[in-house]
Amino acid sequence: MIRRKRPGFSRCMAIPSRHSDQFRIVAGERTFFVTSSTWGKRNLLQSTRTAELFIQVLFAYREQGKYRIHEFVVMPDHFHVLITVGRDMSIERAVQLIKGGFAFRATRQLGFTAPVWQKGFSEVRVLEQEAFAGQAEYIRDNPVAAHLIDRAEDYLYSSAGAQFQLDPPPQRLKPRLSHTLIGTPEGVP
Repeated sequence: MIRRKRPGFSRCMAIPSRHSDQFRIVAGERTFFVTSSTWGKRNLLQSTRTAELFIQVLFAYREQGKYRIHEFVVMPDHFHVLITVGRDMSIERAVQLIKGGFAFRATRQLGFTAPVWQKGFSEVRVLEQEAFAGQAEYIRDNPVAAHLIDRAEDYLYSSAGAQFQLDPPPQRLKPRLSHTLIGTPEGVP
């Protein structure tokens, strides 16, 4: 058998160039459930002054268009937020703004001197509508589960009450795929 070279083809095909370095990656908006704790799990956020200052900082960056807030709760020693960041913002940067902005203002306005936050934070990427609803419910019910209050909507430092203007859930979240059975049930002879 004689092999003929086909025009335009060579035995060694060039490997296409892939532009996947970190500076060329484009990600769309992403939604996260974020949790961060105070330094040593101290109850630094339990007073009205500190909890309200935290909420002011949280919403100030939202007003600047840094992210969208869907749900939040400020507990005495930690916070949870359900947040969407855009293509120009990483979740790390968004949390840095929140934690750093609060620490800066708490030092200036409230006289905080010690570290305010534990290093790092935890985040869970939210991709489905059901996960979003579950995380939102967890956030709203957190003060009730901690026995701080009997009804979630009565907690002053949470989105469960009607006093805060929140952003709607992202339209791009996927519904949970239902598992449709195809074929004959096992019990049929």
